[in-house]
Amino acid sequence: MMSNIFKRLSNSSIVQAFISKPTPKWMVYLADLVIFGVSCGLTFFFGTTNTGDSFLSTHIFHAFAAFAVYALLALILGTSRYIIRLSVIEDTYRLVLLIVLASVVLCGISLATYAAYGVFYFRFWNIFTLGMMTFALMLVMRLTIKYLYINFSKTDRNKKRVIVLGSAINSFYLASALKGEFEGSFEPVALLSLSSKEIHSSVNGIPIINFNPDTVAEVFSYYRCDTLLFLSTQLELMRSGQADIFLRNHIKLLMLNQVAEFDMNSQSMPKISTHVQDIRIEDLLGREPIRTENPDIRRVIKGQTVMITGAAGSIGSEIVRQVAMLDASDIVLLDQAETPMHDMQLEMESTFPDMKIHLFIGDVANRERMEHAFAKYHPRYVFHAAAYKHVPMMERNPAEAVLTNVFGTKNIADLSVKYGVEKFVMISTDKAVNPTNVMGASKRIAEIYVQSLFFHMRKVSDKPGTQFITTRFGNVLGSNGSVIPLFRKQIEHGGPVTITHRDIIRYFMTIPEACSLVLEAGCMGNGGEIFIFDMGQPVKIWDLATRMISLSGLRPGEDIKIIETGLRPGEKLYEELLNEKEHTLATHHKKIMIARVRTYDYKDVLEHLERLHNKLDAGFAHDIVAEMKHMVPEYKSNNSQWQQVDTEIKSEHNEQSDMHETSISALR
Repeated sequence: MMSNIFKRLSNSSIVQAFISKPTPKWMVYLADLVIFGVSCGLTFFFGTTNTGDSFLSTHIFHAFAAFAVYALLALILGTSRYIIRLSVIEDTYRLVLLIVLASVVLCGISLATYAAYGVFYFRFWNIFTLGMMTFALMLVMRLTIKYLYINFSKTDRNKKRVIVLGSAINSFYLASALKGEFEGSFEPVALLSLSSKEIHSSVNGIPIINFNPDTVAEVFSYYRCDTLLFLSTQLELMRSGQADIFLRNHIKLLMLNQVAEFDMNSQSMPKISTHVQDIRIEDLLGREPIRTENPDIRRVIKGQTVMITGAAGSIGSEIVRQVAMLDASDIVLLDQAETPMHDMQLEMESTFPDMKIHLFIGDVANRERMEHAFAKYHPRYVFHAAAYKHVPMMERNPAEAVLTNVFGTKNIADLSVKYGVEKFVMISTDKAVNPTNVMGASKRIAEIYVQSLFFHMRKVSDKPGTQFITTRFGNVLGSNGSVIPLFRKQIEHGGPVTITHRDIIRYFMTIPEACSLVLEAGCMGNGGEIFIFDMGQPVKIWDLATRMISLSGLRPGEDIKIIETGLRPGEKLYEELLNEKEHTLATHHKKIMIARVRTYDYKDVLEHLERLHNKLDAGFAHDIVAEMKHMVPEYKSNNSQWQQVDTEIKSEHNEQSDMHETSISALR
């Protein structure tokens, strides 16, 4: 009977309206005034005698004077400005401070009257009684409201149960804050300690449990919870392999991002829950994030005109952002993609409203259009990121790969020399090493050209010319068309997740990391170098797929199937950053090395490019690929229609060798 009445009361609209919103400050202050009045009345009407015949000596004036002291101090200390249902320690501290200060003031008044008239205006026992009664009533009122909120609030019943990682002070604060959060989304049911010491305790009513990899599943099952919440400061710990333990046990991972300081008791307090997000696969690279803090980069870029080709792409757009943060005077965004360029313009106008941004729509393969851009803006630094990069697409369209990646690069490089660009930094790829596809071979030819151009300029002129620098790195996480957005989309649609081969591996780096290293390499380079980046340990794509499925709270192979589709044309199982004949030189940055590569004579390169251009004009893809293979002998097609060209070239070499042997025999 009573439980039904209690339940109906808790679900009533009046109670829900009362507990669903923070209590207004004026209402809390009004309630405190009532408490002051009651306490003062009880103390001075029933606990004292008059000290004289005047009005100033009556019970009424004693009560009024004490009431005024408490009311004024409560207003000054702001005891009513805290959200009662959330405040615990801070609010109690303010109440104690109020009682102590009010008692001190009343004692001071009493001592002053004794010194002047020989009588204590307020008896010390009454002051103590008043303080204890006031504190008790104020505390009971606040605890009652807090109890009503915790037990009657419907929002509290819908919270997701989570276990908070760690038993350090920050984890304590997080769990306590979530527990008392107004209309929060999470209910912390335990703290998971990673300490090796056995712990049997609790904090703020939340039990602390020890972490044991063998019993993780049982612990989460016991607490009827399938989610672990951790702080972003604990991300390194999760990267070290702890994340896989939880993922193998089908435990969802959530991370609280670093947020600005906020007042837990503020009326406009933002929810902690809004800063909690699903952990991304990008967060679990399994290595320490790469950071560059070279002040020379800002010194070089600041106040200069910088041109970025491919500025609307994944890499190009991030270079634009980082260059803008380095205080370049003018940034020229060059790309042929109209809509992404428009989006980039809106972003830059919003983020860097004072920066001079120049948008130039054009194709790097169009020499006349590119010359117009150089003549108009005269950039001092050029970051060349424009390129076709999708391997299967270029395998089907070798002419476009050569036109953009080779001759587009040649156009930008030649114009950089003509218009006195100080540094030209080209973005290359690990697929240029021992290329097995058209895209990789086209980028290797572009590398060869810019490097040979630099050494040729140094031979023919004593004047310092354009410094040509190349940077090579592997896949970037989250870039347009990369595997991670593809997997994410497939998982959202319920699968299956498709990978080309179970054993395929790739190097990965985040876009900001890659671009910061590009800027660093561009700053340290003197010309002619091919910089390679330490990409850390390669990642098995199969493992990447299973991790992403697990991070989505699903079971790989059960909820989401993983299907092998076979290697795509031109694709290989693993990428290299160095040719087997190459070696590296260290730089002052431990993540950047210089590749020692074979150099080419500029005139020979021009002859090869002339023949390649003639094949391009003729329009026969077979002949274009054949000429690329003549220029880059290490280019061997893999799982591609162009493997037949390798067979033809090998036959030609064998015939030439046979003819050579025949000629030698005849001479003998």
